[in-house]
Amino acid sequence: MKPAIRFVHLWAGLIFGTILVVLGLTGSALAWMHELDVLLNPTLLQVAPPPGMARGAAMRVAPATVQAATERLQRDPLYGRPSQLMFPERAGDVFVAWYRDPKQQASTWNVAVSRQVMLDPATLAVTGERTWGGFAFSRPQLMSTLFHIHRYLVAGDTGKTVIGVTGVALLLLSITGIVLWWPRMTASAIKGALTVRHGGNWPRFNFQLHRAGGFFAAPVLLVLAVSGVYFNMPQWVLPVVGAVATLAPAGKPVNLSAPDAAPIAPSAAMAAAQAQFPNARVSRLALPAKPGQPYEIRLRQPSELRAGDGATRVSIDAGDASVLRTVDPQRAPAGDTFLSWMFPLHTGEAFGIAGRTFISIFGVVPLMFFVTGLVIWIKLHRPRKRKAKPIAA
Repeated sequence: MKPAIRFVHLWAGLIFGTILVVLGLTGSALAWMHELDVLLNPTLLQVAPPPGMARGAAMRVAPATVQAATERLQRDPLYGRPSQLMFPERAGDVFVAWYRDPKQQASTWNVAVSRQVMLDPATLAVTGERTWGGFAFSRPQLMSTLFHIHRYLVAGDTGKTVIGVTGVALLLLSITGIVLWWPRMTASAIKGALTVRHGGNWPRFNFQLHRAGGFFAAPVLLVLAVSGVYFNMPQWVLPVVGAVATLAPAGKPVNLSAPDAAPIAPSAAMAAAQAQFPNARVSRLALPAKPGQPYEIRLRQPSELRAGDGATRVSIDAGDASVLRTVDPQRAPAGDTFLSWMFPLHTGEAFGIAGRTFISIFGVVPLMFFVTGLVIWIKLHRPRKRKAKPIAA
């Protein structure tokens, strides 16, 4: 039994090890994605705080300000109506208006490229713009590149599938690694399986580091594997979760108002969403892309697990401002609650700064396992020197 398990562990590591190293190192940086982006692009993403507010103070944008920002962009022939507007979270942050590029949408081998336009929330002046997607290492696009390497390998749906399969491989590596590590249930055997000593013997130290390190890293690797598969291939995970726990009905809502109804303003849609969650901060607003589509609004409630934009969602009918659907992560069915933990655990934000720091440091662990595992494999498959036969006198 163990030879077969060892075979699976070995070849899963050799085939997918390089991808796991890339995902780990990019994940270390993405744990601080917003902070690094601001550090790299201060003039693009930072402005003077609104009058009367200290820089960094929590900020809530009024519906009238959102309406003014949308109208300002629509009037300017350089920009027009955005597909989505992301709101500033703190004083000194900017509005980020998103524009889809119909010529560069996601495909089998390509990542969707969008245009981002930044606005000062106090003056509504455009502070700059950039593209999000593609592959470039300039300062404005570095974090975008790292994100799309981590999520798609910059290869569209194909890369997304490869990373999903890599997540399954990581799951196998974690499980088979624990099986191979499992010692006899004696105190001395368990202590030996958890001990790493150098003692001048590099091959033994390398093996012990790989074995003992794998035991301690396995729980985190399992979480990263399951969450990574879910993000990239939810169709593989949802049936499993749905078989053991309740999930909310899937599907996208559509407008129920009369097709010829005059469209409501973005401020009205935002106000309707705020009425559902008065204590929440509205973080982004997606405008209807086609007739019949509603406004999609995201909010973050004060005690919500997910940081940043939050995971609370409200769909608002674009014809009469009625509420079509709400997604409240704090009152979700058991299956959706389980899935809502995936992103905060994957990024570490579920445990605040300490969790993000841990995930950032943990990003080098796949590199350590790949190097130590490769050394073990090379040592086992290195041709042994034959002993010289004694020469007859």
